[in-house]
Amino acid sequence: MNIWSDSFTEGSMIPARCAFAEIDPASHARLSSNRSPHLAWDEVPAGTQSLVLLCRDLDVPTEGSRVNRKGQVVPNALPRTDFYHWSLVDIPVCLKSFGEGMFSDMVTPGGKSGPPVPFTIKNGTEHQLRHGINDYTGWFASDPDMAGEYYGYDGPCPPWNDERVHTYVFTLYALDIPRLPLDGRFTGTEARLAITGHILDEASIFGVYSLNPAVAANLPRD
Repeated sequence: MNIWSDSFTEGSMIPARCAFAEIDPASHARLSSNRSPHLAWDEVPAGTQSLVLLCRDLDVPTEGSRVNRKGQVVPNALPRTDFYHWSLVDIPVCLKSFGEGMFSDMVTPGGKSGPPVPFTIKNGTEHQLRHGINDYTGWFASDPDMAGEYYGYDGPCPPWNDERVHTYVFTLYALDIPRLPLDGRFTGTEARLAITGHILDEASIFGVYSLNPAVAANLPRD
């Protein structure tokens, strides 16, 4: 399988329009356009019955006491963990791409709805895809202005004082089952566990992002 994006080039900086936040010289960061990126794929193996798309940030700090605090930095050496930005399941094999902004356009305080994602392809056939909640659900849980269940795609928003470049991996999995065996609300971690033993093939593309001006200045751009 192959996967690519017209929104960003492999290994380059994800454009601010596809991020949850962008650099603001006055306030460090401000909300951005939060558009889901264009993705396309081919060479899906024979026997595939459905596809699953997951997006993870591999570089989220495991300890948050210094995150976004004036006069402090999040050191590169701090241990890191995954943060799920997107889980989309039950994608029919007939689909070959998603346009930019198809699943997210601007930040939705409290999160977008889910899990069902009604979807009509060009020939008029309707499919019901499903979104899992992303990890902003937990991140904003104690924020009264933003708390809610964040289904679908919400883009990069790394700490503006982080010394490390954050890497965002979009992985498409070809499965031997037509429907992921999860019901109701599910997380990216649960989706990743549920596909175990059902993967026929997979393909990934990654981009990078930073809200730290000193780090962002050195990142490759399209």
